[in-house]
This record gives sequence, structure tokens and C-alpha cells, in this order.
Amino acid sequence: MNIYSTIESNYFQRIATRVVLVLITVAAIVVFLPHSEGPQRKYDIGKPWMYGTLIAQFDFPVYRSDDVLQRQRDSVERSFQPYYVFDSSVSDKAITTFMSQFDSKTPAGLQSMKPYIIYRMQQLYQKGIMGMQEYSKLSEDTTSMVRIVSGKEVSSVSVRELLSTMMAYEQLFLDSRMADERHILQKLNFNDYMRPNLIYDKQRSETELEDAINSLPTSDGMVLRGQKIIDRGEMVTERTFRELSSMEKEENKRGDGSNGTVVTLFAQAFMVLMFVVLFTVYLILFRVDYFEKPRSILMVYALIAIFPIAVSLMMKHMVLSVYILPIAMVAIFVRVFMDSRTAYMAHSVTVLLCAVAVKYQYEFLIVQLAAGLVAIFSLRELSKRAQLFKTAFFVVLTMALTYYALQLMQDPTLLPKDRIYIYFIANGILLLLAYPLMYIIERTFGFVSSVTLFELSDTNRDLLRQLSEAAPGTFQHSIMVSNLASAIANRIGAKGLLVRTGALYHDIGKMQNPVFFTENQAKVNPHDALTEMESAQIITGHVEDGLRLAEKYNLPKIIRDFISTHHGDGVAKYFYIKYKNEHPDEDVDMQPFSYPGPNPFTREQAILMMADAVEAASRSLKEYTEESISELVNRIVDGQVESGAFKVCPITFRDIEIAKHVMIDRLKTIYHTRISYPSLVQSLQPIQ
Repeated sequence: MNIYSTIESNYFQRIATRVVLVLITVAAIVVFLPHSEGPQRKYDIGKPWMYGTLIAQFDFPVYRSDDVLQRQRDSVERSFQPYYVFDSSVSDKAITTFMSQFDSKTPAGLQSMKPYIIYRMQQLYQKGIMGMQEYSKLSEDTTSMVRIVSGKEVSSVSVRELLSTMMAYEQLFLDSRMADERHILQKLNFNDYMRPNLIYDKQRSETELEDAINSLPTSDGMVLRGQKIIDRGEMVTERTFRELSSMEKEENKRGDGSNGTVVTLFAQAFMVLMFVVLFTVYLILFRVDYFEKPRSILMVYALIAIFPIAVSLMMKHMVLSVYILPIAMVAIFVRVFMDSRTAYMAHSVTVLLCAVAVKYQYEFLIVQLAAGLVAIFSLRELSKRAQLFKTAFFVVLTMALTYYALQLMQDPTLLPKDRIYIYFIANGILLLLAYPLMYIIERTFGFVSSVTLFELSDTNRDLLRQLSEAAPGTFQHSIMVSNLASAIANRIGAKGLLVRTGALYHDIGKMQNPVFFTENQAKVNPHDALTEMESAQIITGHVEDGLRLAEKYNLPKIIRDFISTHHGDGVAKYFYIKYKNEHPDEDVDMQPFSYPGPNPFTREQAILMMADAVEAASRSLKEYTEESISELVNRIVDGQVESGAFKVCPITFRDIEIAKHVMIDRLKTIYHTRISYPSLVQSLQPIQ
């Protein structure tokens, strides 16, 4: 009863975890979706109206477009005359300072120049002097005007009639009447007496400019109640676009915003939940092995959520185009780490969720679905960087051609001049980031890509090179087993690259004591000096030694599983039987003679167990005939089946039979078996 309750508790716990994951995914997507109030109609200039006939339900003004309003504002700002206050106290103070310093700094012979200099300073200040920065900014436009406020009088003056502090200094210092005495007058430093006397009136200028902008007309015409705005299939013109936009603005003003938002939020939540649940049902019905693995579904749901969130943020902030996002990356990752069907389903659901946020859903769906299909088809197995470049190229080409075809359906004379094609190219460039991101996904979710497997299967890698040097016989055995196992996997539809890589590492533990294994022995057998139990512990210990080496060299768990399962929980029969024969009256404990296990729990691990045992046993055959090889293969594999080695493994009897035939054919080829020629039977009848 306790066992059943524990199983039931674990089952409900797993289900609850998956439900929570689905709800978190839905909530994350819905939170970031644009939640506009009122009807969410999608339209644009030059596109057909996709909805029914639209009749105005109330009177409303036709607002001018933002571009027109901005041009009006710019025009007002360009023609606006800012206010400057004429401050006469500045000139009085400057002249007073000059008069007080002139006598102390100027020789007595130049005293006659003093009245003229004061006169010139008064003239310059009367024109009006501005600061250098203000004058430079205003004088960029030669037609610029400013308003000078002097007491109660206001007059418009051209900026060209005014002076900057530098211009005033130059006009004073370069005066022709002071040319002969200029070298002496330099000591006066006229810069100290030329100060701006036109002071910018910020408050008055900004207030009047704001009033001028606010007085600009924001609309040009009215739409009356009952008037038809547009009919289904009609092209949206610039005028119609403004009428539709104006109606939406008025609807938002008239409607209850909170109720509209709640309804929109509910509809979006329902839509997102439906798509995510449908994908979950697909996993339960057709890919339950993925559904049972927390890391697998966590990766898939994370990928499904990331791109709808990114699309929603781009639509909210109007940053570039959504077509720049490499959504086909979802198909690539799921294809590499899982399978093609799941990749297509995940990509389709992601695109449908993204379409909830985009403006032109039909075009977006067609273009992105086509891109995902091409990504899946062109990337059957990612083993080289060049494959990803090809995939990116085909994705960009497919998106461009699909989009252009959709545009031609609306306008047969259209040429591909749209800026969106640049975004398609950027999409392909960003798609290349899948290669480095693959490493992050592997580390985060515990997957192993085909790229990593290819890298691990390189016999020049440090660990395999050490194996070839320390235990050359074991290394050759591992290569033979890898070839045999991958041939079986390819025939039964298992993962050939995975089992090949696992086979290369399955016996790395033998490096610790290489001479204790027959394939590495020359003439001396060190087991002769040990008891059967000691020998058995050394032999079975190579599994744990291999796991320690795998941990040290950071081999992925999926490869470590091949090391721990290639003997399962079987027995080192040679030493067990020898010990039992020498102790016939003893009740022998099998534990010291047993491998630590566990038994294989995947088809690939079962293939390795069969190939490893058959290849090792084939070396002990006295003669290599078809009959002897067939008898050996059938005896070993049938023995493994009878011992229950494959009970927890999803391998079928058909797979096992195919594996037998593959191993028999391969061993016959390896050992060059010959047919047995018949002997000539002498006739007992005498020759007539």
C-alpha cells in the first residue's frame, strides 16, 4: 500500500510540475503582449482592408497624421521669433568700468582718444550684443528674426543687424581712427568691456511658442455618423488610414478603458493558453519521453516563450521590424536536440504565439512557417559550421521569396524595393548565433548536440589519445565496438553518432590497470598471482574507474551512462565460474563478482552492450566460419535477453534480431570467413 501511495504521489507531483510550467509560460507571454483597448484592427496604407464594412457609429474629427503635425510644429519653430530683453545697464556698467581704468593704463598722450572710444562703445551697445553661442545658433539661418524688448516697446530685428561679443570687440579694436595707436590700446583689453546686453527671455519665448503650437489645427474634416469608412477588400488610402486612426482614438476616449483592457487580456490569455496546451498534448501523445524529462520540456517551453516576448517588446516600442528576430532558431535548436516533428510543432506554436502581437498576422505566419520548414529540412544533422551558414542562407532566401510572392498577389507590378529585405538579411546573420548559443543550451539543460558528439569522437582528444597509449588493445577494441554499434543503430533507427561516441569511451577505466585485460596482455597474465575474487574486483572496477575519469574530463552524463551500463549488473563469469568450481561446497556470494550496473535503459546503451560482448568474445574463436560466428552472436545476445539485461530498455525483439544479423555480417567481413569446400567422396562401385 505504501509503494502504491508513493508512486501515486510522485505521479501527481510530476503532473503538477508540468501544469505549473505551462501556466508560467502562458503568464510570461501574456504579460508582455500589447494590451490595446477596443477592437484590435490591423491595417496600413496600401494594404487591403481584411474586415467587413465599417460604418461610423458617431461623429468624429479626422486627425492629421503625426508627420503632418510634426512638419507644422517645425515650421512654427523655424518662423518663431524669440524674445530678448535690451538691458541698458550692461552698457552703462561697461563704460563706467572703462572710464575708471582708462586713466591708469593709458599714457597721457592718448587721453584725447577717450571720448571717441566711449562714443564707439555706446554705438555698438545700441545695436545690441548677444553671447557668442546664441548668435552662432541664430545666424545659421540668414532670415532669422528676434524680438527686442526695450521697456514697453517690442520690435522685430534681423539677427544680421545684431552683434556678437566677438564682432563688437573686432569693430571697436579695428576702428580706422585708432589704427596708429592700436599697439598701445591693446593693453586695455577691450574684451572686458564688451558684454551681452540682449538677454534671452526664456519664459516669455517658451510660453508664446507653446501657444503658437497649440493653436495649430489637429484635424482637417469630419466623419459623420452613419458614413461608410471602408469596405472589405478596399485598399487603405492615406485619407482612410487617418479616418480609421481617428476613429480608434475617439473610441478609446469614449469607451471604458479598464473594461477594454480586461477583455483584451482575457482573450489573449485564452489564445496563448490554447496554443501551449495543444503543444503539451502533442508531447503527451507522441513524445512522452520528452514530457517525462524536466530539462527537455523546460528548454522547449523557454524557447516557445522567449520569441513571443521579444516580438511583443518590439511592437510596443516600435524598435526595427519583427522580421529581424531569428525565430527559426527555435526549429534549429529543437531539431538538433530532439527531432524534426517536435521541431516543427514547437516552431509552429511559437509563430502562432508571436502572431498574436504582430500587425499583419497573415504575412507573418506564412513567412515564418516557411522559414521554419526550410531550417528543419536543411539541417538534418548539425556536424559542421558550414551547415549552419547554408541553413541561414536558405532561410533568408525563403523569407524573401515568400514575402515577395505575397506582395505580388496584391500588386503584380510591384518590385522588391521594400526595406524589409534588409531585415531578412539581418535575420540570417543573427541566425548564425545559434552555433555559440547551442553551447549555452547544452550546459543549461544538459543536452548534447551532434556537434559536441563529433568533437568527443575525435580520437586525437586528450582522453582517447591517453587510452591509445596506455591500453592500445582496449583502444582498438573500442574502435571496433563503435563501428559495430553504429552500424546496428543506423539499421534500427537509433542514434548512430551517440552510440558511436559512447562506445569510444565505454572502456576508458581500463587505463588504470591495462595489463589485467586480455586485449592488452602480451605473454604474462598478472591474474595468475591473484585470487579469483581479487581478479574479479579489478575487472568489474574498470566501470567505476571509467566514471571517475569521465567526471575528471567533464564528459556529458549521456556518455557517462554508456560507461556505467555497458556491462549492466552482470557477472564476471570467468572468475565466478572458476571460483565456484574450486569451492563446490561453498554458497558463493555473487556480489563481489558483479558489475555495479545499472542495466541499459536506452536503445543505444543496449546496442553497445550487445556489440561489446560479441566483439570481445569473437577474439576467442578458434575458427571464423559463418556457423561459428552465428552461433557465438546468438548465444551471447540470447543470454543477455534471458538474464533480463534489456527489461528496462525500450528495445524490441525485432531490433535485437536486426542487431544479430548486422553483427554476424560485420564479423564475417572483418574476419574474412571462407565457405567450407566439400570433400570428394570415393565411389564404392568399381569403375567399369
